[in-house]
Amino acid sequence: MDTIFQADLTIVTWIHEHLSCAFLDWLLPFITTLGNSGFIWLVFSVLLLWSKKTRPYGVMCALALLMTTLIGEFAIKNLVGRLRPFSHLPQLTLLISPPSGFSFPSGHSSSSFAGALCIYFMDKKLGRCALVLAGLIAFSRLYLTVHYLTDVACGIALGIACAYLSRRICRKFSWGKNL
Repeated sequence: MDTIFQADLTIVTWIHEHLSCAFLDWLLPFITTLGNSGFIWLVFSVLLLWSKKTRPYGVMCALALLMTTLIGEFAIKNLVGRLRPFSHLPQLTLLISPPSGFSFPSGHSSSSFAGALCIYFMDKKLGRCALVLAGLIAFSRLYLTVHYLTDVACGIALGIACAYLSRRICRKFSWGKNL
């Protein structure tokens, strides 16, 4: 585990030392706020629930987001209890307020990929744009030194798994046979 931790710390430090610039220091705090508490994905869920035609996708997206929250935020984070990178790198200045709670897995990454993949299931073109946004949100967490690469990677995997599970549940209960 120490090898993984050292690699994670090295990656976050490398990103900070080699990719930092004024433009990203301005852009990525904004991008990350779109993922705060799954905000942008909750907005998409509500918009999808609005129309009868897209309602099954709204249900699927909302269910996937609920699963990522219950599994990632309430279960795994508290079981693992991993401190965030900035706590090990006190020389770095955070560009956002320090998030509370533990680091593993990244909730921003899990909710972003769960939401984006549900959108992709509905519309491939819109879904590709959503996946790009999800990737930017996930990368912002590394850039802002609030998550390690393994936090983000496992968050992405959790989000993908929850999106597929949500799709399967919705199909099973006939909330959307064409999902």
